Amino acid sequence: MNRAPARPGAVGVARPTLSTTVDLPGSGARGWVVVDSLVDGLAMGGTRMTPTVTERELTALARAMTHKLALVGLPIGGAKAGIAPGPGATAERHTVLRAFGRATAPLLHGGVYLGCDQGTTYADRHMVFEAAGYDVTRRPGATRLTVGWGELWDHMADITGYGVAVAVLGALRAAGTRAPQRVVVQGFGTVGRAVAHHLAARGHRVVAVADVRGTVEDPRGLPVAELIAHTGGDGTIDRTRLPTAVRVHGPGRAWLAVDADVLVLAASPAAVDEEAVPGVRAGLVVEGGNLSCTGPARRLLRESGHTVLPDVVVNVGGAAATGCVLAGLAPSDLPLPRLSAWLRAWVADRITANGELVQELSASGSIDPVAELLTSRGARRPSPVGAGH
Repeated sequence: MNRAPARPGAVGVARPTLSTTVDLPGSGARGWVVVDSLVDGLAMGGTRMTPTVTERELTALARAMTHKLALVGLPIGGAKAGIAPGPGATAERHTVLRAFGRATAPLLHGGVYLGCDQGTTYADRHMVFEAAGYDVTRRPGATRLTVGWGELWDHMADITGYGVAVAVLGALRAAGTRAPQRVVVQGFGTVGRAVAHHLAARGHRVVAVADVRGTVEDPRGLPVAELIAHTGGDGTIDRTRLPTAVRVHGPGRAWLAVDADVLVLAASPAAVDEEAVPGVRAGLVVEGGNLSCTGPARRLLRESGHTVLPDVVVNVGGAAATGCVLAGLAPSDLPLPRLSAWLRAWVADRITANGELVQELSASGSIDPVAELLTSRGARRPSPVGAGH
């Protein structure tokens, strides 16, 4: 693992505390770890594994993690890791992940927790931790759990999507909305499916869902439970199992044209850019994924009267639950069902409060509600437009 001096990167992206290249010899893959900040010697963030991930992208994501954790009141800094297999990759996936675990072991044991992110699973995380000889529940100061780390997360796989749904519900309450809302979910992976499930269970109508193949739409409401049952692990819906009333669109931004009150973005970064802003119909835009709107698009949406719930407020469920254990805040004597309920309640309380505050600040004309929240809590202010926050 070679430490490289932190670089300024894009205009407006502040220098991280640490940016390091991870050597993965013989694999054809490249790796990085970026630590934006440390609080009491701790930092955390996910490991992204995509062909296009870059150190610059990780720098912005690590800064977003700093903001996410500050907003929920966790004494932990932000970090992010990335693995780019690349066109010349020759090693099998498990070989690359184990090599990454061995290389990052000093950081993991030193207080930099690296969990899951786009392109990685809980099983991948387990391989990395095993190769590093790392157990989060055994590090000094962490909560001593009565269950295994993997067992806990098998029970809480929906926690990030649950948090996004909680933020939506809080913002709707703050706006005085009582009627069921029409919801579009862009992205139907783990987060998108959980959002759709929880909002439908609260009586809201999911009228469109988009995956990598396109958009499926029914103004009367999609059968969410059936849709989830017919969706693969990669988030792709089986079109042959759809009811005949469902309208199917091909790839593109057909989801933008669907009449809706709430738009949940739970897929790729920059799903809404400046070009897409005029097509956004929903009054409430929710960044369920990382950097779902570009910085300029977020500003234009607010200026045109939309409320934007940014990723640093809503896409924090998994990180917040992990942080509770890492920082020793979670109770150590609870069996699995009660521990899961405690963590969900902790996450819900903080996300709900922040979602309501963003709604109230937006309604009062705030240009950047997140900056105001961070300033009021004495946290690092968002970096300028280049970082998207």
